[in-house]
Amino acid sequence: MAVTRTSRARKTTRPRAAAARRTPRLPRTVTGAVQAALSKKARDVVVLDLRKTGGFTDYFVIATGGNPRQIQAVADAVKETLKKDFGERPAVAEGVETSEWILLDYFNFVMHVFSPECRAFYALERLWGGAERHDFAEPA
Repeated sequence: MAVTRTSRARKTTRPRAAAARRTPRLPRTVTGAVQAALSKKARDVVVLDLRKTGGFTDYFVIATGGNPRQIQAVADAVKETLKKDFGERPAVAEGVETSEWILLDYFNFVMHVFSPECRAFYALERLWGGAERHDFAEPA
């Protein structure tokens, strides 16, 4: 952290690189999906930036729900938010019947809402380990 002095007060500045790492620059639709998931108390929300890994989409948004009802509520909140705020609808919605793993494909990103067991089994974060990872904490 750099400190600069001025005649009136001390001014503290942060290096730009550190600030950029803390607040990732993500598309608005991805940020909207993250916020919608967090609003329904999704856990362990992660965005994987797949642009440099040669993936078939730009981002994965991964979240965990505690039970089938919460998994469905998270997916519904994402669909409703993106439709209302951005006019976006998923091209594909899979897993809605079982609510163990719901996948919403928005072309430039894919939303995955997992049960804890399915998330551990498929381990997408490990599978796409070369992707840049952004973790999002639940609001306090």
